[in-house]
Amino acid sequence: MKLVHEFTFRAILKPPLLIGAGPIGTRMYYEVSGGEVVGERLRGTVRGGGEWALIGPDGYLRVDVRAQIETHDGAFLYVQYLGLLEMNAAVQNAIGKGLGTEFTDQYFHTNPRFETGDARYTWLNTTFFIGEGRVLPGNAVEYRVWRPS
Repeated sequence: MKLVHEFTFRAILKPPLLIGAGPIGTRMYYEVSGGEVVGERLRGTVRGGGEWALIGPDGYLRVDVRAQIETHDGAFLYVQYLGLLEMNAAVQNAIGKGLGTEFTDQYFHTNPRFETGDARYTWLNTTFFIGEGRVLPGNAVEYRVWRPS
């Protein structure tokens, strides 16, 4: 399978709200306060959202994000993605000190899914995406997002 880079997605997160430890891990909520999408066919601004993160006893954070994007030409998109982030020493150090990681520092993958009724972007509704993530300095994340060709 050949993958084609479609866009880069950056999200700015507010400090987490610790919901607490439960039967399957520790739950935290991160408000998504902004960000951007940069690609040839898709460009826009993140207009809010949230992440309902769950850190399991296996050391992986289960990513569960929902957000809204306004494109450069006025369309509105809903995006939801699930994924896994390995909470290894590099990630814990970066988060604890407000630093970033490289894409190769951890296992961090997502599967963004889009919904829109805007005819210019209906191709998003039926496209499968794969994201590779990293932590950015200042409580943010970045994903390189591909699609199968």
